[in-house]
Amino acid sequence: MNVHPTAVVDPKASLGADVTVGPYAVISQDVVLGDGCRIMAHAYLDGRTTLGRQCTVFPSASLGTAPQDVTYAGEDTELIVGDRATFREFVTVSRGTVKGGGKTVIGDDCYLMAYSHVGHDCHLGRNVIMVNNATLGGHVEVGDEATLSGLVGVHQHVRIGSYAFIGGMSRVVQDVPPYMLGVGADNFQLHAPNIVGLKRKGFDRETINVLREVFHLIFRSDRLLSETLDDAMAQYPNVKEVQHLVEFIRASKRGVSR
Repeated sequence: MNVHPTAVVDPKASLGADVTVGPYAVISQDVVLGDGCRIMAHAYLDGRTTLGRQCTVFPSASLGTAPQDVTYAGEDTELIVGDRATFREFVTVSRGTVKGGGKTVIGDDCYLMAYSHVGHDCHLGRNVIMVNNATLGGHVEVGDEATLSGLVGVHQHVRIGSYAFIGGMSRVVQDVPPYMLGVGADNFQLHAPNIVGLKRKGFDRETINVLREVFHLIFRSDRLLSETLDDAMAQYPNVKEVQHLVEFIRASKRGVSR
């Protein structure tokens, strides 16, 4: 363990093996750092915050501070981060609220670029990328492998499906289905499956072609959404990606971007 003499580390904090803490970093008493974490200069870790193994917190990032919720009254809530997550400069992540389940959760291998923000009670899956200034309101759910480009703003309680890609400067107020690509500052719309991203993640040509066909079936039809979802399941009953897509849409409470 290597802690710079100017760092302020509460004696009750728990630091794993091979942890590095840089100059003027502040680590509060309820913070738990897994083995191999690297906390750089001026980073601030507060509250009941747990980081997994080999996480990296860049200068001036702030993790686990009180939620930006006017009803929060100091309840004991937490921030939980998986392994190998990266928080770049000036990233802010709030811990949860009691009414939201008490936990903000960030999965393994997430990469949050400079000035991005994760609000209270958000849940991020594994390998989520948030580009500079991407912002999540409270209670947002982001699926595995999703990407939010720069300056994206996501409304509270919205769900972003796995492998979805959201273009820069988009304003997202409804759920974004898995595997899809969308963009829009004033009128967010889905444009196609996230074909480039799916190829990079190892999806085969056949599955991508099915998702392209299902996209047109569901989102380019004048028929009722419930009918097109039934058709998609009938035509591709054994394609797990189609099943996941349909179930995601059917479970939407805010409505789905079209």
